[in-house]
Amino acid sequence: MKHYLLGIGLMIGLLSAQLSAQQLPDFTKLVEKYSPAVVNISTVGKAKKSKTFRHFPEIPEDSPFRDFFRHFFDDKDGLFKDERPSTSLGSGFIISSDGYIVTNTHVVEKAEKIVVRLPDRREFEADKIGADERSDIALLKIDATDLPTVELGTSSDLKVGEWVLAIGAPFGFDHSATAGIVSALGRSLGGSSYVPFIQTDVAINPGNSGGPLFNLDGEVVGVNSLIYSRTGGYMGLAFAIPIDTAKNVIAQLKTQGKVSRGWLGVLIQDVNHELAESFGMEKPQGALVAKVFPDTPAEKAGFEVGDIIIKFDGKEVERSSHLPPIVGKTPVGSTVKVVVIRNGKRVILNVTIGELPPEDDVKLAVTDQGTQSATSSRLGLSVSDLDDEKKVDGGGILVQSVESGPAQDAKIRKNDIIVMINNTKVKNVTHFKEIVGELSNKTVPVLIHRGGSPLFLALKIPAK
Repeated sequence: MKHYLLGIGLMIGLLSAQLSAQQLPDFTKLVEKYSPAVVNISTVGKAKKSKTFRHFPEIPEDSPFRDFFRHFFDDKDGLFKDERPSTSLGSGFIISSDGYIVTNTHVVEKAEKIVVRLPDRREFEADKIGADERSDIALLKIDATDLPTVELGTSSDLKVGEWVLAIGAPFGFDHSATAGIVSALGRSLGGSSYVPFIQTDVAINPGNSGGPLFNLDGEVVGVNSLIYSRTGGYMGLAFAIPIDTAKNVIAQLKTQGKVSRGWLGVLIQDVNHELAESFGMEKPQGALVAKVFPDTPAEKAGFEVGDIIIKFDGKEVERSSHLPPIVGKTPVGSTVKVVVIRNGKRVILNVTIGELPPEDDVKLAVTDQGTQSATSSRLGLSVSDLDDEKKVDGGGILVQSVESGPAQDAKIRKNDIIVMINNTKVKNVTHFKEIVGELSNKTVPVLIHRGGSPLFLALKIPAK
């Protein structure tokens, strides 16, 4: 009987193992079919600037002491005048049989010479058709025909938990395949607000940049771009540019050599729980307008500071990071409806989209001290008036000091400029005192300018 039960147990274990194996994806056919279209990219840039010999006389190239000094001092002080051209390694993939190749901008941006090596060991010098820094997508062209190609899919259908595969050249090891799952979608990373990144746990390392990210159907759904790492190597956080974003960029680079994006002309921030409460919202949602730039589509359409954008051209805006990619993909010159929450009510605005300028950076002056001052022990805050030339939009007051209390809890800091409180623009210290005096036991939004940038904070006014 024991042997009989043991046999049944072994059969169940074997069957269970087989079922588990069947559930795991098999990438072998995908790799065999599409790896020939994944290329290795190497570049040569300008030579690095000469280094000066600070402490020793010039050492001849053929001197036996040259290597000794280089090893001993590790060239930390710039003892040698070697001028070596800068180089980089990356990956790419062929999207057309006549030689168009997609890669990352950061792989080729400083290149004077770009060499593309195919899996069959052929090498071609590539021309850079165009490169877009904001999306980190570059388009190259080599003089060849009948090349193997990948199939471009869509990233809009991706789901968290879905299996994906990357092929590239990490650390120069050509045609390395690594697999994992989609960890998150729509990630917004600093400096790349127009790209809703795909986060994966696929092992990506230096050299994978520009390589394709495949789904199980063998379609390219992303372009591997960067990793989050404290060591410079893989730590389980990799990010890819969605192929839907890349396709739009590729098409523009191919036809006009540059990329045009839609532009609204506002600075926005996220809405947290405290701000949602201060604006009378049931839940955190949307993109809060912290500044409307003059002579922009937003100003002409009637946007106001304090508006919360919750829908743009029929698309829901759950977070502020959702808005820039939506606006960026909107055709320049088109007119769209935008739904905002203003003073607790929904307002529909019609805006004609402009073109994002090359430099979208407005600096605001950080002020020093004004003339009148006041202290509010109720808020734990000391403020003063501003000189006329230092005012923001004709008003505002300067925070002189912050003590323990509601202002400190709201993260208001010394030298912040309070521009608006409870949706009312602050003219001066006297006006500020009047506004606060009418408020009691209520959380209100406060717009400040800090270091040249506007920011909304939620300030809880205590009972009188």
